[in-house]
Amino acid sequence: MTASVTNQDALQLVVAVHRLVRSLRQSASVRRLQPTQLLVLAELSNHGPRRLGELAVRALCSPPTATTVVTGLESNGLVRREADPADGRATIVVLTGAGRETVLSMAHGEAELLSERLSALSPEEQHRVRAVTPLLRRLADR
Repeated sequence: MTASVTNQDALQLVVAVHRLVRSLRQSASVRRLQPTQLLVLAELSNHGPRRLGELAVRALCSPPTATTVVTGLESNGLVRREADPADGRATIVVLTGAGRETVLSMAHGEAELLSERLSALSPEEQHRVRAVTPLLRRLADR
């Protein structure tokens, strides 16, 4: 018998994931960023310099929003704009040292908090969470 996932099941998962991420971000004692700012910094950290249009696609936002986000990050010294070496007319966004430290600090702070919460689960529950992680990553990367 094949179990199907209903829209209600999907909605419950979306809500649970949002609540988990929000609670980790609110509880972590590290610098706070807006979700799109964090996505942009993480993209630059994981994949290197990108054009604004590429960042908009990867951060799932509009190009004007990406521009606004990058401008804010730039004013805080977390990114800088440079001429694209492949096309001098274009600009790329580069993660600064401060930006890299911010991403690492946030990731470690949230990971430590989640680790504490996971330790309160039974060994079986911990195993189930670890097992679902690759699946969630696949769903996020679509």
